[in-house]
Amino acid sequence: MCAFRQKIIIDTDCGSDDAMAIAMALNDERYEVMMITTVSGNVRVDQATYNTLTTIKMTARYYPPVYVGKNDMLKRKWEGSDDTHGMDGMGDENLVDYSLKYDEGDAVEKIIEALKDNPDKTIDIITLGPLTNIATIIGKDPEILKKARRIIMMATPGTASGNVTANAEFNVWQDGEAFDRVINAGLDNLTAVGWSACLDEAMLDEKEIEMIKKSNKLGHFLIRANKTLVGLNETRFGYKCLDMADPAAMAAALLPECIKDSRSCHIQVNLSDDEYYGEVYVDYVKKPNVTLVTALKDDIYTGYIMSTITKSR
Repeated sequence: MCAFRQKIIIDTDCGSDDAMAIAMALNDERYEVMMITTVSGNVRVDQATYNTLTTIKMTARYYPPVYVGKNDMLKRKWEGSDDTHGMDGMGDENLVDYSLKYDEGDAVEKIIEALKDNPDKTIDIITLGPLTNIATIIGKDPEILKKARRIIMMATPGTASGNVTANAEFNVWQDGEAFDRVINAGLDNLTAVGWSACLDEAMLDEKEIEMIKKSNKLGHFLIRANKTLVGLNETRFGYKCLDMADPAAMAAALLPECIKDSRSCHIQVNLSDDEYYGEVYVDYVKKPNVTLVTALKDDIYTGYIMSTITKSR
């Protein structure tokens, strides 16, 4: 056990790839997951909460509190991703334990409370879903997120095409107004990990998928949860593979040496009510408002997944 453990808060719309990212964090002894907060995105917030609780139970390391966050987007109507993660977000494999109990308290208020009660720059916030909870925090207390050490977001396509429309990434597209509020809040601690970071050589291939599945109970659970995504990818990429967006963001946050390409830049998001909604535009001339991670070192990244999942008890 490490003498010092960096404190992190995970904000998630827990679908199947979020589950892998959460398990990675819980299994990395250098970090302490202070709490996990949930938000609508891949699934509605209640489902995301039970998916999170089930993942914590299956990881069986320790049990951080889980607080329920926002169910509705700031402006737009919620749309799920059942084609990617299944109706329940976990591959529709009857994996979710609905008897588990979440903790009392509002997710937004609990994050604010944690930032107030801890010294400045001692907590990292890692967001795996739409930024609705984080934007709501800014609406309540515009300065409080400056107390976080880092805010690492799985957001934007990076250098790839979009994964929900031609040029829009799901988390931004789901609640563009929330993303816009966050990137324009005057924060100097924002990192966005783009979808491109989990593509190409960083995708888990069939051999790696089988290795994880056969490694232990947790690995078997995580691959079953990603059954819908494996099937989708076989159609769109032509072979069985997993593009693990949230694990890529988690790895960039917890193991920065796996980052291959990142640059400070200025990002804007299109909020027009048409097919271009949720697209982000990157400008390397204007004053930066985010550090954008576009690629990972695939061997270090996939090795980190293997070390935190397959070597789990």
